[in-house]
Amino acid sequence: MTMSGKNIGFAVTGSHCTYQEIWPQVSRLREAGAEVYPIVSSAVAESTTRFGAGPEIVAHFAELTGRSVIATIVEAEPLGPSKVLDCLIVAPCTGNTLAKLANAITDTAVLMAAKTQLRNGRPLVLAISTNDALGLNAKNLGLLLNVENVFFVPFGQDNPKEKPRSLVADMELVLPTIEKALLGMQLQPILVERTMRSVR
Repeated sequence: MTMSGKNIGFAVTGSHCTYQEIWPQVSRLREAGAEVYPIVSSAVAESTTRFGAGPEIVAHFAELTGRSVIATIVEAEPLGPSKVLDCLIVAPCTGNTLAKLANAITDTAVLMAAKTQLRNGRPLVLAISTNDALGLNAKNLGLLLNVENVFFVPFGQDNPKEKPRSLVADMELVLPTIEKALLGMQLQPILVERTMRSVR
């Protein structure tokens, strides 16, 4: 499927150690012809960690997409009535965002965008990155796996020895997952063997 003419929302949440896996996927979407709308949670915009400062990350995201970054609920709200997004991907999707989405909590720009996407009956793709997906968040993962128009970038355990409850999406599968989601299909298999990565 061509991405030409498709408007893709790309929402980033606070799994800071995953950003370097994300940026190439933003570029791939643009190279495939998509218009990419950047969205960030407050944890991204306002946090300074060993992986970078919020303002610098937001500026880099804007440069990659050629658009101003949506960072507040007020900025994200018009995405609903305008129905501008053909698909929205949340990558990385933290356990915090996963849990809030599963429980209808809307307190970030990312969650507002996700809520409006589901309201419009359009695909929402989640690329999880969370240390508790097989722990306290397992119930939320299970719930969202059964929600109409919610699709997942295939995921697996990234370090079962040191983080046995952790699941991380294979970010190289972002584009093919979006392509399938636009057809109303889940890319399979959804459970994949991931390359081992060290604790960061």
